[in-house]
Amino acid sequence: MNSNLFSRRNFLRGTGVSLALPWLESHNVWGDEPKKNKPASEAPVRLAVVFSGNGFHSSEWWAKGEAAAMELGKVLEPLANFREKMLFINGLYHEEARKGNIHSSQTGNLLSGAPIASGGEIRSGTSMDQLLAQSYGRTTKVPSLVLGCERSNPSVHKNYSMLYSSHISWSSPTTPTPLEIYPALAFDRLFKDAATPADKSVLDAILSDAKSLRNNISKTDQQKLDEYLNSVREVEQRIENAGKRGELQGWRPTIAEPNMDRPADGIPQDIGEHMRLMCDIMVLGFQTDTTRITTLKLNNDHSALRFPNLKSIQQPGSGIDYMIHHLLSHSDNQDWLRVNQFFMEQIAYLAGKLDAIQEGERTLLDNTMLLSCSSMMAGAKHNNDQLPIMLLGNAGGRIKAGRVLDYKGKPDRQLSRLFLSMMDKMDVRLNEFGDAKSMLEEV
Repeated sequence: MNSNLFSRRNFLRGTGVSLALPWLESHNVWGDEPKKNKPASEAPVRLAVVFSGNGFHSSEWWAKGEAAAMELGKVLEPLANFREKMLFINGLYHEEARKGNIHSSQTGNLLSGAPIASGGEIRSGTSMDQLLAQSYGRTTKVPSLVLGCERSNPSVHKNYSMLYSSHISWSSPTTPTPLEIYPALAFDRLFKDAATPADKSVLDAILSDAKSLRNNISKTDQQKLDEYLNSVREVEQRIENAGKRGELQGWRPTIAEPNMDRPADGIPQDIGEHMRLMCDIMVLGFQTDTTRITTLKLNNDHSALRFPNLKSIQQPGSGIDYMIHHLLSHSDNQDWLRVNQFFMEQIAYLAGKLDAIQEGERTLLDNTMLLSCSSMMAGAKHNNDQLPIMLLGNAGGRIKAGRVLDYKGKPDRQLSRLFLSMMDKMDVRLNEFGDAKSMLEEV
């Protein structure tokens, strides 16, 4: 075998550290058998699920038309540059989620469509991302990466555990997948193999191995490797600086000052920086093929986040921190719309980062299914007879984007039918899932 051909399992290595290679034209890095006159493999399909709690502005979540001519409601305006890579889907829902009509009962089965237990019992269903992790994800170092920007809530609300509101990813019907809210620990999970000093840079650890690799790849790949390593360094530095700003935003602690020494790494003080760091970590996970499956909860359903970083329209001269996210969702005013757009700006940021990375003839976004979802259409009404669902990316050419699909008023509009279709794009084929027994043929 040509010594210049690397299998997907090859990494840049250092003490306690491994950094998987990005897509390179000079190397076979995705796990395919080397093929004569084909120096590089085709990149795999990835899944990214991004959740926003409490729904959206009731009259501004819509899309119509096709491709570059697609028109978008005000909530979706930050995604205007991605209309040709968007699949906007109306009318899908979960019948089981409508039975409790409360945040927890509407969220805990979002990715499974399973019945939700109440009365002190915790039972939902294995979510579709974890089903993929159990098969498709086993070929990577990290089968799935489950991230969040707000702490899990263990309390009870109207006979339902608030753990349902805090988790969309479930490893089993009784086990929510642990949610990582610390960017530094999420970063370590991707790249560190053993305990290392807190100030030990991943790049410093693998520098020698990286220099050796650089001498045996094309000039184009040298540039791609340099860009990738710079991205890793930038994320490391931003994580290091994330807790040094003066004003704590987003989740607020119960005491004004810490009652213990501050840990070396923690939750970023700026909620926007927290969200974008998590997006950058998702991108690095995909770019290196360290993981192919990620979920990111930007906040909980029934969220307590505040947004002093956003200028208030309702209360000029202040930030949108006069009301927590959950209560703001019941107002349906211009500040609520601005917060909705802020969440879409994070998805646009993630999509832009993915789309800037070339993998052969496609971009990383082209090779991804980026699912944006919430557990209700509008927080003011708690209505979930149809859910706000949107896909970005083409699943490696397996999805035709730039379209609007409308299932309102049609039979068999189970959201789990979409999940069957998405799993099929990643070569995991099931006869049924949740309350669905067939895929959405149009996807």
